[in-house]
Amino acid sequence: MTDAWEAGWWRGATRVPSPNFSARPAGARVDTVVLHSISLPPGEYGGDGIRRLFTNTLDWSAHPYYETIRGLEVSAHFVVRRDGSVLQFVSIDERAWHAGRSSWEEREAANDWSIGVELEGLEGDTFEPAQYAALEKLLPAIDAVRAIRHVVGHEHVAPGRKIDPGPGFDWTDLAARLQWDAQRIPAAKPRQA
Repeated sequence: MTDAWEAGWWRGATRVPSPNFSARPAGARVDTVVLHSISLPPGEYGGDGIRRLFTNTLDWSAHPYYETIRGLEVSAHFVVRRDGSVLQFVSIDERAWHAGRSSWEEREAANDWSIGVELEGLEGDTFEPAQYAALEKLLPAIDAVRAIRHVVGHEHVAPGRKIDPGPGFDWTDLAARLQWDAQRIPAAKPRQA
C-alpha cells in the first residue's frame, strides 16, 4: 500500500468502522468499483441515517421508511456525501455488503471482488460537482493499490434489480475527469438482464 493507505483504509476519508463486513474469498482479484446511490430517508440529504444504517445503530422508529428496512445489515467501503466529504466504513481488504445478487463479466457475487462506493443521492436525481471532484481523488487512489479494471454502477451488476446510481449520474463527466480508457467506465445505459 502507498502512504495514502493504512491496512486498506484511505487516509483521505473519515473512518467510521462498520460491523457489516466479512473476509474476501482467498485469491479474490479485487479490480472493480461499484457505484451506488443512497439517501436516508429517501430524498433527504445531510443527516446521519446512512452512517447509522451502516453501523447498525439506526433507530427504526425514527422515520416511517426505516420500518421497511428494519434489520437490514449492509455496508459499503465508502460514502461520498453531497458536500464531497468521504466516509469509509470497511477496509478495501475486506468484503463490504453492498451489491447483493450480482454479476459482471461472467463473475458472480460482486461483493467478493469489488469495492462499493455509495454516493449520497437518489436514483434519477443529479449528483453534486463536489461528489465528482471527490471521485476524481478517490478512484485514482484505489486504482494505485488495486489496478481497477472497471468502474460500474449497481445498475450494471444487478440489471433489472437495481437502478442506481441511475440516469442522473454523469458517466461521461466521470470518464473525462479521470481520463481513463473508455473500457474502464461503461456507457450510461446498463446492459439488460
